[in-house]
Formats: sequence, structure tokens, C-alpha cells
Amino acid sequence: MSTGQELHLDREQFLARYWQQKPLLVRQAVPGFKPPISSHELAGLAFEDAVESRIIEHRDGHWHLEHGPFNNADYQRSAPWTLLVQAVDHYVDEVAALRRLVDFLPQWRVDDVMVSYAVDGGSVGPHYDNYDVFLLQGEGRRRWRTGQFCNADTPLLDHESLRLLALFESEEEYLLETGDMLYLPPGVAHWGIAEGECTTFSIGFRAPRINDMVSRFADALLASMEPDQFYHDARIEPSTRAGEIRTRDLQRVRAQLEAALDQAGEDNWFGELVTEPRYEQLPDDDDLAEARALLHHKGESVTVSPAAKLAWQHTEQDVLVFANGDSRRFSARQIDLLTTLCGDRALTGPELQASLEDAESASLLDYLLETGCIYVR
Repeated sequence: MSTGQELHLDREQFLARYWQQKPLLVRQAVPGFKPPISSHELAGLAFEDAVESRIIEHRDGHWHLEHGPFNNADYQRSAPWTLLVQAVDHYVDEVAALRRLVDFLPQWRVDDVMVSYAVDGGSVGPHYDNYDVFLLQGEGRRRWRTGQFCNADTPLLDHESLRLLALFESEEEYLLETGDMLYLPPGVAHWGIAEGECTTFSIGFRAPRINDMVSRFADALLASMEPDQFYHDARIEPSTRAGEIRTRDLQRVRAQLEAALDQAGEDNWFGELVTEPRYEQLPDDDDLAEARALLHHKGESVTVSPAAKLAWQHTEQDVLVFANGDSRRFSARQIDLLTTLCGDRALTGPELQASLEDAESASLLDYLLETGCIYVR
């Protein structure tokens, strides 16, 4: 799967100066860009029950939010409005191919490609995100303003479902046309307003919360620890004040906790966390049985599902494969196969046949079927 297009960007300079630091506008980042889905096709996709979509409308001085699925009547509005459709890359291969534009960033960091359509004046209001995003302009034009850095203490409007800024301090302004791209790091206030009808492709990046990582790490650590291991304080100093927890006691506690952390066993918790899918991917028993039969008998190719979260980690002994929030160990011999699947998103012809003839490679493909990461043709 290929976009046939490349991102015109100095990658090393971008990573050194802009990534997670400050916005960057790239004029004609994708020269001759042809949007892979039209506004009409996007509107039709939002009719589907399984597709996550919403409309934000600015009417009578207030912001209004509605969730899909929608119908034609929902698009007949007099006030400015915007349709946002989440994870369009899960349904349209050509949209999924846009992720290749940012393949110099770790694949496990990519979340999805959201596509929005707006009428003239349409907007989602001034806000900030907690993740990195590349905003690639499709049809038409959109004017973006960027502002202050925000955090959890930044005042928001009193709204039951939208996180809109109470104060927007405009610092820069850009008018994006087809093929232009604006990168925004986490926390930067931004406000986009359509000038005429337009579409925007938002390539978003996931960032796990620190508290989620601590929780997963602690769970993995507790599972590997000896339950009858206790705090110890041999050669303790005499206590001179009744009831006191002394500084030296706390130092001893911290030293023992740090020693326990250094002994952490399994480290698959992180890969499982960052590959958890937003939407259910597991095939039912009948579909899995049919796919297995096809894979081992008449299948001509396997393709990584656009919705799949697939990653791997090379350890000292083997390779950990993370597939839609699950994990399994294989020998390091499978790294070439995994690299091919993650890079080309498919396996065909002699490569597929060779993989099926190798018992462990065949087992890996079967595992990826089980977890909903691949499908067979």
C-alpha cells in the first residue's frame, strides 16, 4: 500500500527543532496532493453505525456537539458546522497510506487518521490536544491560528462535552491550501476556520499517560515478585522519640523499593499498552477458522489490517510480538518477517509460501490472525 506521494520535510531538522517543541508550517508538504477521500464520501461514511463521527456547530453564539451516525438531513444546517470522522484509515486503504508520510516516527506512536469536512466558517473552536498531530490540507482552504501553550490548569469554557479554551491568545496565523501541512505538538492552542468548504486530514499520535504506564508497570512488577518478601531493617538505630517515622527509615524504604524496581521481570507491559486498539479487532470463531483454512491452502496474500496495532521488541533472548494489546514470544529469526509485515503491510507470493513452510513463521501468522492483525486473500 503506497501513497505514491512523499512528505517534503527535512526529517533530522524537524526532529531536532520542532517535534514536541513548537509548531511548523510546511508549504506544499505533499506537492500535487490528491485527497484520497472526497467530502461526499466522508459524509457517506458517517452514515455507518460502526464509524465514530461527530458534528460541531457554532450557533447563536454557542458551540453544539452531536454524535453520529448521521443522515442527509443532518447536513442541512444554516450555521457554520464541521463533520469529524475518526479513524478513516481503518476503512479506506488510501487514507491509511497517508501514515507512510510520517514513517520516520515510531510506528507504535501513530494513532489514526481523522478526516474533517467543514462548510464556510466551520470550526471546532479554540482548543488544545494532548498529542502530536500533522494537519494535512485536502480540499479547499482553512485558516489556522496558533496560540499559547496549555496544560491541565488552563481555563476552559463551561461546556458539558467540549474542551474549549476560555481565552485564546493568537500568536501565529496560517492559511493552508491543498498539500500544505501544519504540525502541532501537544499543548499548543489552535483554532482552524474554513474559508469556503474544505477537508483536513489529521494524522494523530498516541501518547500513553504516565499514570497508565506506572499502573501497568506496577501490575507487571507485582505479578513477578515473591509475595512473602518484607521490609527489613537489620542494624537499625535506636529510636529516641516515641511514634516517629525517621528520615533514615524512609531512606531505607526507598532503597528497598528501588531494589525491587531493578528486579522487574517481564517487560511486555509497555508494548501491550501502546498497541491496545481503540475498537474491537478480534475475529469470531467462524471467521478465524475460515481464515486459517484459506491461509494454509489457497491464500495468495496476507495483509495487515489498517486498524491493527502491531509492534515488536527485540530482547536478549527472543522477540516479543505485540498485536492489538496482546503479546507472544518468538525467536529472533522472525524479525525479518515482522519488519516486512510492519513496513510493507503485506506478504505475498514466494515470501508468504516460505513463511508457511517454516513452522514458527506459520505460527506467527496464525497468531496475527487470532488477534485480528492480518487478513487473508
